[in-house]
Amino acid sequence: MKLQRPWLAIAGMAIMLTASFAAWYTFVAGAPQLDAPVVAADSSLPFQLESFPSQAMGENRQYGVILPPGYEQQPQRRYPVIVLLHGGHDDALSYRDKYAIASILQQLYSTGKLPPSIVIMPNGNDDRRSNPLFDPAYYNGTHGKLDTLIGTELVQVIKSRYRTINDPRFWAMGGISSGGWGAFNIGLRHLDTFNILFSHSGYFTDESGAANSPEAFVKQVVQPLSPQEKQHLHFYLDAGEIDTEFVASTKQFHQTLDQLGIANVFYTFPGGHGLAGTDIGWNYFRKHLIDSLSYVGTQFETASQN
Repeated sequence: MKLQRPWLAIAGMAIMLTASFAAWYTFVAGAPQLDAPVVAADSSLPFQLESFPSQAMGENRQYGVILPPGYEQQPQRRYPVIVLLHGGHDDALSYRDKYAIASILQQLYSTGKLPPSIVIMPNGNDDRRSNPLFDPAYYNGTHGKLDTLIGTELVQVIKSRYRTINDPRFWAMGGISSGGWGAFNIGLRHLDTFNILFSHSGYFTDESGAANSPEAFVKQVVQPLSPQEKQHLHFYLDAGEIDTEFVASTKQFHQTLDQLGIANVFYTFPGGHGLAGTDIGWNYFRKHLIDSLSYVGTQFETASQN
């Protein structure tokens, strides 16, 4: 019995060290991607961190912005807008630091797959802040008025500060994971602003109930629209194959949109959520942001010709 005690002590210490590392990795380090490539700054597309006073949240709120190339040199030109919503344990810096958005935009601009656009990345966290235990509550609820913050206040700020094309056909909103759900949960309530929505491995039925589940309320939002208004709507959906629940939720929403006659595309790709792998986590979202933003670019180009 005495011989077992040292081993028990060692095992107990190992468990404590493992738990301590897991807590540090999640809560302090922010659960970084284990094999994420280095994000190089792109001086041609500088990221700016801005803020505005939000009555909905009762505080100043931050957002990141990347202005299109030549913005200052062409003071008469107006631009489309893309709003990107982050997922859980993210903030206004995440698209810059984790998802390499500047290099993605540079690639799309240089290949002509996306016209120069004003790209906005708000801090979408509720009053629980960036938290690995909770997804942002992208609606008006007990943890804050995120719908009002993003769908109304942020839109007003963007229009007042930047030279936007104020036509909903030139406004897109999308996101990753819970940000994909948020883009549809908010965007469908503001189709007078956003005609293009997209989601990467998001979901469409929220645990808060039907009021914040696009699968449950999309029909009542879309049916009153005129045929012309419906024709202006374009939705992009994808889900990683290992995210089986998200695949099922996204596929069902895709089928619902088809039944409603709303233009949409749905893809499943290898990978999904996780901490390491070519098609996992940050790497998944970096890769497929190219797909969604190319889709957005196609819609912008089509709208500009009509």
